[in-house]
Amino acid sequence: MDSLQTGDPRYLKRRVKGCTLDVHPTEKALVVQYEVEATILGELGEPMVGERKECQKIIRLKSLNASTDTSSLARKVMEECRLIHPSKLREVEQLLFYLQNRKHRKRISPRDFKPYAGVELDEEASINSIDEYVELLYEDIQEKIRGATLIFQLARNPDNLEELLQNETALGALARVLREDWKQSVDLATTITYIFFCFSSFSQFHGLVTHFKIGALCMNIIEHELKRYDLWQDELQKKKKEFSDNQNLKKEHEKSFRKYQSLLIKQEQLLRVALCLLLNLAEDTRTELKMRNKNIVHMLVKILDREDEELLLVVVSFLKKLSIFLENKNDMAETFAVEKLARLIPSEHEELLSTTLRLLLNLSFDTSLRSQMVQAGLVPKLSSLLGNQSLLSNNCVFMFLNICGCFVFFPLMKMVFDCGEEKMEAELISLCINLAANKSNAQVICEGNGLKMLMKRAVKMKDVLVMKMIRNLSQHNGPTKSLFLDHVGDLAAQISEEEAEEFVIECLGTLANLTIADLDWALVLKEYNLVPFLKDRLKPAQQEDDEFVCQIVYVFYQMVFHKATRDVIIKDTQAPAYLIDLMHDNNAEIRKVCDNTLDIIAEYDEEWGKKIQTEKFRWYNGQWLEMVENRQMDEAGEPFLYGDDGESFVGNGDILERPDLFYSADGIIGADGAISPEFYTDFQNGELGQTGYLSRY
Repeated sequence: MDSLQTGDPRYLKRRVKGCTLDVHPTEKALVVQYEVEATILGELGEPMVGERKECQKIIRLKSLNASTDTSSLARKVMEECRLIHPSKLREVEQLLFYLQNRKHRKRISPRDFKPYAGVELDEEASINSIDEYVELLYEDIQEKIRGATLIFQLARNPDNLEELLQNETALGALARVLREDWKQSVDLATTITYIFFCFSSFSQFHGLVTHFKIGALCMNIIEHELKRYDLWQDELQKKKKEFSDNQNLKKEHEKSFRKYQSLLIKQEQLLRVALCLLLNLAEDTRTELKMRNKNIVHMLVKILDREDEELLLVVVSFLKKLSIFLENKNDMAETFAVEKLARLIPSEHEELLSTTLRLLLNLSFDTSLRSQMVQAGLVPKLSSLLGNQSLLSNNCVFMFLNICGCFVFFPLMKMVFDCGEEKMEAELISLCINLAANKSNAQVICEGNGLKMLMKRAVKMKDVLVMKMIRNLSQHNGPTKSLFLDHVGDLAAQISEEEAEEFVIECLGTLANLTIADLDWALVLKEYNLVPFLKDRLKPAQQEDDEFVCQIVYVFYQMVFHKATRDVIIKDTQAPAYLIDLMHDNNAEIRKVCDNTLDIIAEYDEEWGKKIQTEKFRWYNGQWLEMVENRQMDEAGEPFLYGDDGESFVGNGDILERPDLFYSADGIIGADGAISPEFYTDFQNGELGQTGYLSRY
C-alpha cells in the first residue's frame, strides 16, 4: 500500500501507539520512541489500519545538573511532551535521576587533542564552507593538509558531526586521501585520523568508520611507523658509533638527533590518535578479534618502550581492555609485557600509574606472569606504594596482594603498629579489614605477636575498626582460630553496659566465631557473668538493634553445641523463651539463627521441645484459623455460611465447635474437634502411617 499523506481523501486520523522511554547513550537527554498509526477508509467505506511509522523524539535536558529537582523537571517534561502518557510520570522521574547521576566511561575526547605546530591555522572554520574545504583535498599536499585541518576544527565540535555525516562527498574524499597519501605526510595522516577519531568517540558513528575501513588502515599505519622507528634507532646507533670514532662528526650527530626528536614527536602524535580510534572501535568484540589477529598486542607492547606519558596511557588502557581474554594475556606473556610495565611504577602521572596497576592486576592471576612480576622487582615497588593515600583509597594496592603475597603484610602491619595511640587512617584500617577476610592472609597477620598486638590496641583504644578486623580473623577455621584461646577473657570482659554498643557487637561476633572444642564456655559465662547481660538484651524492649540481637543469638547458637553451656542456657535462663519470641522476627537472618538454635534445644530437652513444637504449630496454623474466624461478609452483606433462606448452615454455634464438618471419618480430628501438636509433629516426620492416623482399615 502506498504511503498516505494527511491530505489523502481516505485518511481519517493518526494515533500514537506503544510509546517507550529511554535515556540517550551520550547526552543528557530522553529518547521517546513511538509508533504512528494511520486509520483510513477501505474500499467499502469501513475504517481500516493504514500506514505505520516508527518515530523518535529526543528531549534534551540542558538544565539538568546535580542540584536539579528531578520531580519538578519530570512534570515539566510531561507537560511539554504530550506523547508521554501521564501514567509514566514515575518512569520519567527514574530516568532523570539516572541521567543526573550517570557517569560515562572516561574516553579521550576530541577536544583533548590540539593541533601541533605543523598544522595550526590562523583562519577559523565554518560549517557553511565545507564544500570549499573538500575541494582543497584535491590539491597538493600542503593544500590537503589545510583542508583537512579546517574540517578537523569542525569535527572537534560534536554538534557538527551529524551534518558532516550527511556529506558523503567530504567523508569519501577524506578516506581516499588518507588511504593514498598517508605515507607522504605525517601531518596529513595525523589530521585526517583525528577527524575519524572524532566520529569514533560516539558509538552510533562506528558504522561509518568501519564502512571506510579506517580501522584496518590505522593498523597498517601503526605497523609502518613502528618499522620506521626501528630504522631511526639503527641509524642513530650507527651515527653514534661514527661520532665516538671521529670527533668532527659531533655537529652532524647533534643535527641528526634534533631531527629524530622532531620526527618522534609527530610520530607519537599519530600513534596516539590512531590507537585511540582503535580503542573506541574495540567496543565491538568482533572488531577487537580482528585487531588481535593482526598482532595488536605485539604492537602495543613494543610501544611500551616510549617515553611520552600520554601515548603510554593510551597503550596501557588498550592492553588493560585486551587482558581480560586468555589469548591476549598469553600474547602479553610471550612479549614480556610485565618487564616493560614494571618500569612505569612508580610514576608521577597518577592516571598512568593507576591504569598500569589495574592491568597488572588482570595479569596477576596467571602463575607464570606472577613469577615475572617478582623477577621484575615489582614487590618492593608495590610495597613502597602503601603510603600513597590516593592509591589506598582506590584499592589499587589491595588488588595486587596476590602478586606480593606475604611480602606486603610486613610493611602493612608495621604501619598499623606504628600508629601507636594516634587515630589510624581510615584507608589503612579498611584495607586491613578486607585482608583479614581471606584465610591465608589471616594466618600471615596472626603469626608471631600479630594477633596479640592487635588485641592490645583494640582493647586499650576501644577501636571498633581494629576489633572488626579481629572479628574477620576469627572466622577462619584451622590454626588461626586456636590462637584466640589466649584472648577469650579479654573479649568477654568487654561485654558490658559500660562499653560502646558498636564495640560490644564486634566482641560478641568474635566470641561467636570461636567454635573451639577446648573452650570452656560454662566457665566463661560464669566468670564474666554474661548470661544476665545477654538475656536482658533479648527482651522485647531491647531488640531495636538487629545486628546486636543477631550476634547475641549467634552466641547462644554456639553455646548450645557444648553440653556444659547448653545446660546453663536451657535450665538456668529464660533464653529459650526469648528465642521463641524471635522465631518470627522481621529480620530473616535472626529468624534463621533462632530456628537453628531452637532445633538444637528441642533435640536435647524434651520439655522445651514440646513448647517449641507447640509454638511452631500455632504459628503455621495461625493464618488459617484467623481466616476462618474473621471471614467477612460477602458482597450481598450476608455471612458466607448462610443459605438462600437466611438460615445458617451450622446453626447458631461456632463453626469450630462442629467437628462433624471436618474429615473426622479417618480419625484425624479428635472428639473435641481439635488437631493436636502431636499430629502436626507426626505429619512433619512422616509417621502418620505408623500411628494409625491415616490407616484405612
